[in-house]
Amino acid sequence: AGNTTDDKRKQCKNKCRSAIFSGFRALGLYSNHLAHVLRFHKKHREFYVLTAVGQCFHTYNVKKLGIVAVSNALPEDISSLAADRMLVYAAYGKHISAFAKNKEVVHTYTGHQGDVHLLLPFGDHLISVDKDNVVIIWDVESEDTYLQISYDKASFEVSALMHPSTYLNKILFGSSQGSLQLWNIKSNKLLFTFPGWASAVTVLQQTPAVDVVGVGLASGQIIIHNIRCNETLMKFQQDWGPVTALSFRTDGHPIMASGSPIGHIGLWDLEEKKLVSQMRDAHTTAIAGLTFLQNEPLLITNGADNAIRVWIFDVAGGDGRLLRHRTGHSAPPTKIKHNDQSGLNILSAGQDGTLQSFSTVHERFNKSLGHGTLNKTRAKKKGVTHDTAKLPAITTFASETARQSDWDGIIACHRGFLVTTTWNYQKGSIGAHKLEPELWSYVVQAVDITSCGNFAVIALSSGHIDVYNMQSGFHRGHYGKDKAHAGPVRGVSVDALNQLTVSVGADRLLKIWRFKSKELLHTHSLPAAPASSLLHRDSGMLAIALDDFTIQILDMETRRAVRRFSGHRGQINDMTFSPDGRWLITASMDCAIRTWDLPSGSLVDCFLVDAAAVSLSMSPTGNFLASSHVDGLGIYLWSNNTLCSMVSLRPLSADYEPTVIMLPGTCPSKDTEEEEVLDADSSEMLEYISPAQLDEHLVTLSLLPDSRWKNLLHLDIIKKKNKPKEPPKLPKAAPFFIPTIPGLVPQFALPTTPSEDQVNALDSDPAEYLLLGIYYCVMISEGSCDTEGWNNKFKVLVIIIDFFQKYLKIVPILNLKWRSFEFLTLNNVMLLFQLHLRFIADQPELMEEAESVSAHLEETWMSMQTLLNQNICLLSYIKSALL
Repeated sequence: AGNTTDDKRKQCKNKCRSAIFSGFRALGLYSNHLAHVLRFHKKHREFYVLTAVGQCFHTYNVKKLGIVAVSNALPEDISSLAADRMLVYAAYGKHISAFAKNKEVVHTYTGHQGDVHLLLPFGDHLISVDKDNVVIIWDVESEDTYLQISYDKASFEVSALMHPSTYLNKILFGSSQGSLQLWNIKSNKLLFTFPGWASAVTVLQQTPAVDVVGVGLASGQIIIHNIRCNETLMKFQQDWGPVTALSFRTDGHPIMASGSPIGHIGLWDLEEKKLVSQMRDAHTTAIAGLTFLQNEPLLITNGADNAIRVWIFDVAGGDGRLLRHRTGHSAPPTKIKHNDQSGLNILSAGQDGTLQSFSTVHERFNKSLGHGTLNKTRAKKKGVTHDTAKLPAITTFASETARQSDWDGIIACHRGFLVTTTWNYQKGSIGAHKLEPELWSYVVQAVDITSCGNFAVIALSSGHIDVYNMQSGFHRGHYGKDKAHAGPVRGVSVDALNQLTVSVGADRLLKIWRFKSKELLHTHSLPAAPASSLLHRDSGMLAIALDDFTIQILDMETRRAVRRFSGHRGQINDMTFSPDGRWLITASMDCAIRTWDLPSGSLVDCFLVDAAAVSLSMSPTGNFLASSHVDGLGIYLWSNNTLCSMVSLRPLSADYEPTVIMLPGTCPSKDTEEEEVLDADSSEMLEYISPAQLDEHLVTLSLLPDSRWKNLLHLDIIKKKNKPKEPPKLPKAAPFFIPTIPGLVPQFALPTTPSEDQVNALDSDPAEYLLLGIYYCVMISEGSCDTEGWNNKFKVLVIIIDFFQKYLKIVPILNLKWRSFEFLTLNNVMLLFQLHLRFIADQPELMEEAESVSAHLEETWMSMQTLLNQNICLLSYIKSALL
């Protein structure tokens, strides 16, 4: 067992989790292609809506759409979701888990041979259907199989199921062939087969009327059918494709809502048997689920566009208006960046063409700045879907908050487009200007905004770099006589004081320009073509990602490359600096996120993720790292462990093998034993007990505060201040106690002998002994000794000076030469001669001893002064020399 533990610890040392970052939470994930589930809490008297998000599900209250709970993650993505009064059921792969309290797994049902895709809670039982067309009815508590029904896929492939209201032990199954079957699951008998309507059944929904169900077909037909009489009451035709969801109002209005694959919702009047209203573009993707709240004019919808919306029907005409919503990106983000110095808001541009802001505090502070368009007025009239002037997705953007209350503070460039757009964060919309250089057939590749918020710098694929005013949108000059670079410009940045502009181009050149006069100041050749660049304005460090997967760090002050990092095995997607400029965090297509320490020039942290990170942003406060990933709709936050605990960072070896860390919010439960080993290993690495002296050649100061010896100079003043106003009074009856040893038999405590620690106190803390000698120096000073004679004072001074001299001789023997240095050199000499200078000068014997002590101290100080001068010289050279 001991050898096994040692092997595990050795493996953990070579392959362990991130030392700096740990997963915190995910932002911007609200829904996927699965229909939501609605629950009513009797005690709270409140509705809750559940949506599946990857390997877990979220619970929101309908009242404010605030997130209430996030379930524990499952090993695979959820394929079906259902709930009853007590439990929530989630199917993943061939298994089903039952959750209690919206979080913890309490039951697991295993027995399917195919992937489960349909679930239906039914009293004390759960009905599940898999892809192999096998229906299993489970006993919820015992997890045993109550009944199993197998269908032939060719004749009856189950595509939908429901429990008709008031039909005891009856389940209605719909098939892809169009027929329906009514089963009694208690007796395992097929009661009736409905021939259907020659189209696949996609939805089965109970209507407010008993015996009547709504049937949605793949042909777009909606059938209202009485299953008791086998009679079709009415038919509706939806022209938007298959019916994806059905719901009926129960607040007194005979309205039915139907969902479509293109995001439209149709509202049908069941009394007049006609379409009364259309809610077009309710979602940008298919309607996954829609549900009317019981006895309320509220409709909840969700879709694969990562959105939950609540609609209220309180206007004339039957149309629903948007009451509240939670919306994220419907396509993966391409660029993320913290918006202000508080670090509470993250700007995110997605492949869906929208620019959104996500709050790290609460979802109610999220805002969408909309979709980019060339004609804002026309887009409002026609809508985003039908806007012919809408712009493609944003590839990169820059933001500055200095003047965002006065004019636009965000500038963005779009994929394959020459026009750059400005955005206003406070108004939450696209801005007033469309900055378009007079060059056709080229695209904008990089942008930046000055720290004052007045100017925008735009870099083109033609090699041109133009400057625009953010307030007026006017052109304010360009860099270079003809153009700045011979090839496409890959990165451009302006320093903190608007003095310098630095650009990197595909011509393998880095150029530094004067911002105001636009003249070229410096040119630096790069070893490979750059992919992107990032400037840390406070420190003046410029990080350049090269096409050979290496990173160069250039100091803007010295204009020299000071660091070079290599280790990535794929294209570097993004970089971000820590707020103090000490760390550079990079992400690449090899799925690694690496942290480089600039002062030491080494890799200090590295971990892998399942999907490569495409963008990174470090919070200005340093508490979180935000990342977005390939094919992921969310923004993931990683907490900085160094802010809340001591983390010992060491350079990682060349053969270091990082481990894969699951993204926050999708992390399955870890192995307990492995986690304990990791914790033990990390604690061993962090635990460090400093010796009394690191090395005998190093100087170690005492741990005593200055007040311990400085106050001795003013002991007479302190005594006068602390002199009591009245003489102390004796107590009337003072009790007499003799110390005893605790126990059953009373015993008196005997005087203790000095312990070994007290005997060896000189070796533990020599400053205490010196302090004792200094205290005696003060006690015999002229202001505090009697006038009985000077002989006592002479004898005491002889003893004290002899004590100092012997102490200085003993210290090298005990290897204490450089310990408590300030007491060995400055303090004792200062006090000794300051208090008794005249008396010592008049006594030849004392003068001789004092000169001997002074010689020892001078020898010690000269060697120390030599070391200080060498270090000062070295530091001066490092500061002034060009690296």
